[in-house]
Amino acid sequence: MAIDNGMDLLSERAVLMRESLQKSQTITDNVVSILGSFDSRLSALESAMRPTQIRTHAIRKAHENIDKTLKSAEVILSQFDLLRQAETKVLKGPHEDLESYLEAIAQLRKVIRYFSSNKSFKNSDGVLNHANSLLAKAQSKLEDEFKQLLASYSKAVEPDRLFDGLPNSLRPSADGEGNGKSHGGHHNDDSETAAYTLPILIPSRVLPLLHDLAQQMVQAGHQQLLLQIYRETRTFVLEESLRKLGVEKLSKEDVQRMQWEVLEAKIGNWIHFMRIAVKLLFAGERQVCDQIFRGFDSLSDQCFAEVTVSSVSMLLSFGDAIARSKRSPEKLFVLLDMYEIMRELHTEIETIFKGKACLEIRNSATGLTKRLAQTAQETFGDFEEAVEKDATKTAVLDGTVHPLTSYVINYVKFLFDYQATLKQLFSEFGNGDDSNSQLASVTMRIMQALQNNLEGKSKQYKDPALTHLFLMNNIHYMVRSVRRSEAKDLLGDDWVQRHRRIVQQHANLYKRTAWTKILQTSSAQGLTSSGGGSVEGGNSSGVSRGLLKERFKMFNMQFDELHQRQSQWTVPDTELRESLRLAVAEVLLPAYRSFLKRFGPLVESGKNSQRYIKYTAEDLERLLGELFEGKSVNEPRR
Repeated sequence: MAIDNGMDLLSERAVLMRESLQKSQTITDNVVSILGSFDSRLSALESAMRPTQIRTHAIRKAHENIDKTLKSAEVILSQFDLLRQAETKVLKGPHEDLESYLEAIAQLRKVIRYFSSNKSFKNSDGVLNHANSLLAKAQSKLEDEFKQLLASYSKAVEPDRLFDGLPNSLRPSADGEGNGKSHGGHHNDDSETAAYTLPILIPSRVLPLLHDLAQQMVQAGHQQLLLQIYRETRTFVLEESLRKLGVEKLSKEDVQRMQWEVLEAKIGNWIHFMRIAVKLLFAGERQVCDQIFRGFDSLSDQCFAEVTVSSVSMLLSFGDAIARSKRSPEKLFVLLDMYEIMRELHTEIETIFKGKACLEIRNSATGLTKRLAQTAQETFGDFEEAVEKDATKTAVLDGTVHPLTSYVINYVKFLFDYQATLKQLFSEFGNGDDSNSQLASVTMRIMQALQNNLEGKSKQYKDPALTHLFLMNNIHYMVRSVRRSEAKDLLGDDWVQRHRRIVQQHANLYKRTAWTKILQTSSAQGLTSSGGGSVEGGNSSGVSRGLLKERFKMFNMQFDELHQRQSQWTVPDTELRESLRLAVAEVLLPAYRSFLKRFGPLVESGKNSQRYIKYTAEDLERLLGELFEGKSVNEPRR
C-alpha cells in the first residue's frame, strides 16, 4: 500500500517536469524569433545611416587638411621671418656683435635646410637662392673678420717679454750676457725642472671669438682658406719674434767663413735661442693653435706645423751647418753643448710637435741630435790622433811643461765637466759597452797619446839631462792634474801610482845624467901618490898638489857650467823643485865636503889657493837653491 502511494507521487512529479520543459522550449523559440526580427531591423538601419557617416568623415578630413595647411603656412611664414631677421644681422656685419652674427648664420642654415627638404613650395628655389647668397656673403664677412681679428692681435714678441718667461738662472744679466750659456750640464737639472712662463701671444678673451669664427669656416668647408689665413699671419709673426731675438738665417757657407771666436759666440746664442724658441715661442704657439682649432685636432696639427716649419728649419739649419763643418778639437765642447740642449728639449719637441703633420719636424730635430753626437764622437777620435801626431816645433828651452801638455790636460779636465753628457752620448751612440768604461778608455788613450808625443818632443834636446827633466815635469803635471780632478776616479789609483813611478824614474835619470861627471872630480879615485899608487883611506900626503889643483879647478868649471845652465831650466812645481834640489844636494854636498876636508889643506897651504878652492859647502848649498828657476842668461846670481 505504501509502495503504491510512492509510485503515484513520482509519476505526478515527472508529469510536472515535462510540462516545465515544454514551456521553456516555447520561450526559447519565442526569444530566437524576436532576436531575428531585431537583426533585420538593425541591418536596415545601418544601410540607411551609411551615407551620413561618409559625409561626416569627409567633413572631418577637410577640417584636418585645413589645420595642416594653416600650420604649414605658419611654418613657412616663420622661416621667412627667420630669413628676414638673419638678413638684417648679416648686413650689419660681425664686428659689433659676433655672437648675434653667428646666430644669424645658424638661422640661415636652418632656413636652407627647410626649403631644401620642402621643394613642393612653389617659390622654394627662389628662396633657396636668396638664402644661399646671403649665407655666402655672411661667410665671406666671417672670413674677413677672422683675418682682421687674428692680424690685430698677432704682434711679434719683444725679447724682454721672452726673457721674463725664463727662470732667473737663464735670464740675461745686466751686462747683456746670457746666463743661459752653459758647459757640461752645470745647468741641466735646473733648466729642465725650472718653471717657464709662456708669453701671451694672443689675449685669452680673443681666443674664443677666433675659435667660433674658425668653427664656422670649417663647417662651411673652407678649411684651406682658414689654413692659409692662419699660416700667413702667424708665420710672419713667429719669424719676426725670432729675428728680434737675434736669430739669423745662416747658410753652411756663412758658417764656414766665420772666425772661430765669432762662431763660438753665435753657437752660445743659438743654444739660448733654441731653449727660448721651443719652451716659450713654439709652446705658446701650440697653445694658441689648440685653442683656436679646438675640436679639429688634425687641422690644429697641420696649422701648427705649417706656421712653425720655417722657423724650426732656420734654427736647425744652423745646428746642422755646425755639425757638418770641418772638425777641430776646440769645436768638441760646443758640439757637446749643442747635443746637450737638443737632448734637453727632446721631450718638449715630441710633445709640442705632436701628430702626423709634425712628423718631418720631429725627424729633423732627432736627425740633428744624432749628427751632433756623431760629429762629437769623430772629433773625439780626431783629438786623440792630433795629440799623438802633434808636430809643433814650439821649443821649450827650459824643460818646463809644454803648451801641448797644459792644453791637453785642460781639455781633459774640461771634458769631465761634461761627464753626464758624454755618458749619455756613449750610452746612445756607443758600441754597447758601459758608458763609464768607454769614457775611461777614451781618457786613457788621450793621456797615452800625449805621453807618446812628449817622448818624441824630448828627443829634440841635445842635453840628455834636460830630456829627463822635461819628461819629469810634463808627466808630473799630468799626474798632479789627474789627482786634483774627477779624472782620478775614472782612471783609478793604479794609473796615478804607475805614472808617479815614471816621474821618479826620470828624476833619477836626470840626477845620474847631470851630476855623475862632477861627482867624479870630487872623488879620491885617480889621485896618484908620489910612489905612483892611488890614495887610500885618509892618507893624502902622497897626492900631487898640482893634480889636486887641477881637480878643484875642474870641479869649479863643471859646477859653474851646470849652475849657469840649470838655473835657466825650470821645474814649475814648487814641491817637485825642492825635492829635486834636495836630491842633488844629498849626492853632491857630502862628497864635496869629504873631498874638501881631506884635500883642501894641501891646496890652501900653497899660493893663490882661492883660485882653486872657489866654493865652500855652504856656497854650493846656496847655489843649488838657484837651480830650476828659469833665469835668463844674463841674470846675476843672488
